[in-house]
Amino acid sequence: MVASELAGPTRSCQYQVFQPVKFSTEWSWSRPLSDITVTWNDYHHKIEQLAVQIHDSDWEFDQIVCLAKGGLRIGDIFARLFNVPLAILSASSYGGADGRQRGKLTFSRDLSMTSANMGGHVLLVDDLADSGWTLKRGIDWLHSHYGFYIEDIRAAVLWYKACSVHKPDYFVDFLEDSPWIHQPFEPYEQMSPTDLAKKLQQQH
Repeated sequence: MVASELAGPTRSCQYQVFQPVKFSTEWSWSRPLSDITVTWNDYHHKIEQLAVQIHDSDWEFDQIVCLAKGGLRIGDIFARLFNVPLAILSASSYGGADGRQRGKLTFSRDLSMTSANMGGHVLLVDDLADSGWTLKRGIDWLHSHYGFYIEDIRAAVLWYKACSVHKPDYFVDFLEDSPWIHQPFEPYEQMSPTDLAKKLQQQH
C-alpha cells in the first residue's frame, strides 16, 4: 500500500485552512498570540507529568506507538519507564523556510517495530495536538493497518490546543489560544553539522 497523503491545516491554528472539512467561523484570533519557549528541563518535566497521569488512570496498555518526529522522545522514555514495546509511525507535513507551513500529511508505509505482532491496547503519543489531524489520521491509519490486533487506542500529548479536531485522552497543558511552541530541539532544524562544529569550537 502506498504511503497515505492527506491534506491538513497549518501547524499553528491561526493560519489554518481546512479542506474538505468546514468549520464554523466563531473562532476569533483578534488578540495577538504569544509564543511559548520550552527548555529541555521543562520538556522532560512535562513528559514525566504525562507519564504519571497515565499511570494514575490505571489503564493497562501493552503497546506504545509514537508519531515521529514529535513523539520520538516521549515514546522512548515511556517505553523504558512502562517497559512496553515501542513502535514508530513516521508522519510528515511541515515545511517552508520557517518550518511553519503545512502541506500534505504523509504517513510511512508501515510501522517500525521489533515485536512480532501489534499489542491490543495501544498508547499513541505525540508532542502536541495542534490542528489534531495528525492524531486523528494516525488513529485511523492504525485501525486500517492493524485493526485485527487492536482492541482500543488512547492518545497522549504534552500540549492540547482548543482548536484541535481531536481531543487526546491524556494531556499536560490545555491551550485555549494557539501560541507557537518553541521546543528545545528546534535550533537543530536551522543548523548544519558544520554550523554545530563551529559553535562547539567557539565554546572552547
